[in-house]
Amino acid sequence: MKDVNFLKEKNARSLWHPMAHPADSLAHPPTIVTGATGVRIRDVDGHEVVDAVGGLWNVNLGYSCQAIKDAIAQQLDALPYYSIFRGTSNDQVIQLAEELRDFFEPDGLSRAFYTSGGSDSVETALRLARQYHKIRGEAGRVKYLSLKKGYHGTHFGGASVNGNANFRTAYEPLLAGCHHIPAPYTYRNPFDESDPGKLAQLCLSALEDEIAFQGPGSIAAFIMEPILGAGGVIPPDKSFMPGVREICSRHGILLIADEVITAFGRTGSWTGSRHWGVQPDLMCTAKAITNGYFPFGALMISEEIAQVFERDETGKAAIGHGYTYSGHPVGAAAALACLSETLALDVPTNAAARGAELHAGLLDLQSQHEVVGDVRGGHGLMCALELVEDRRAKTAVDKARIGKVQEAAYAAGAMVRVSGSNIILSPPLVLTSRDVQAILSALDAGLGAI
Repeated sequence: MKDVNFLKEKNARSLWHPMAHPADSLAHPPTIVTGATGVRIRDVDGHEVVDAVGGLWNVNLGYSCQAIKDAIAQQLDALPYYSIFRGTSNDQVIQLAEELRDFFEPDGLSRAFYTSGGSDSVETALRLARQYHKIRGEAGRVKYLSLKKGYHGTHFGGASVNGNANFRTAYEPLLAGCHHIPAPYTYRNPFDESDPGKLAQLCLSALEDEIAFQGPGSIAAFIMEPILGAGGVIPPDKSFMPGVREICSRHGILLIADEVITAFGRTGSWTGSRHWGVQPDLMCTAKAITNGYFPFGALMISEEIAQVFERDETGKAAIGHGYTYSGHPVGAAAALACLSETLALDVPTNAAARGAELHAGLLDLQSQHEVVGDVRGGHGLMCALELVEDRRAKTAVDKARIGKVQEAAYAAGAMVRVSGSNIILSPPLVLTSRDVQAILSALDAGLGAI
């Protein structure tokens, strides 16, 4: 490795960082992370902190999962790469598909289409949803519905169904036929409704209204996160996703569950859909499928949809879609080892317990710091603080101030993520009560610094 002075001098000089203004990265050089152990990361200066971001929602098992590292190393020796495009396969993807079939059986999902990551999984779901309807003779079903505040990656399809202007405005015009309904976001919504149950019904009514306006026969799919993540950790009322499922079923609209974040235990349940008692038609996964150790994802497909494709005799079901790294053998080996470890550790149980502890601690911080306008969480290890300048007016906090919170929290022992006026927490699912307290203590220091 180059010496510390070289790294600091060249930091952000020759590369552009995702989700950042290039000039800002030059003016405020990013933290240089050079090591990690357990649930902690170390920077180039040797400063060690609890990673309350969990990599990027994906390092569920922490940084010291040797079984996954060994699986990757062994597969690199055996078969470092081969395509699974028509005519070839490999042993790892076949084994993984069987394991995923068993894991997702309670969700009604029985086939896997491999991808390189979450945005790819979303793109695949959107494409196959349209193709499904064409196979069935309903070629007019081409539109998509989604939630405002939802996040579905950065491909043109995903950006088009995204519900946050930050990921859309600079890249418009986007895909035509994408329409949004209000999210069940109790802190800010157009209905001025703070009761979760009532708000859920208002949002469901808005969905019904939009379907009627667009015409049910024109809509291919509704895509949603069971709990909105990047949009600010927005958990809906327990009635919401079941309500969406019923409406979609009644109108012949496919339900795509974007579980790139929520699958594999994050919510305190094995999947976010299972958390709400819903079986989707398609489920997007990635991130924790390999614990972040290798770029890999899978779109999971229901038996009903699979039968429509597999029984087709017209040729319309031929899939003209895929990626060079779909079914990468090293990624599949990593996923097999990761799934085994995830099941053995029963991570949802710890996620639920530690998540409840973290959420309670955040509510306590809200009572101590006026800048905390809203606390969201209560469903596993995904929580957020929304910071405001004025609680009554709910005016968003200044960007410079929330940046100071992040800096002070990092200095005090925890890496947290800032997104707009939100501080988002998504730590590894294997963290301990002591780690939770370290995060809360660091946040207390950060909030106290502004």
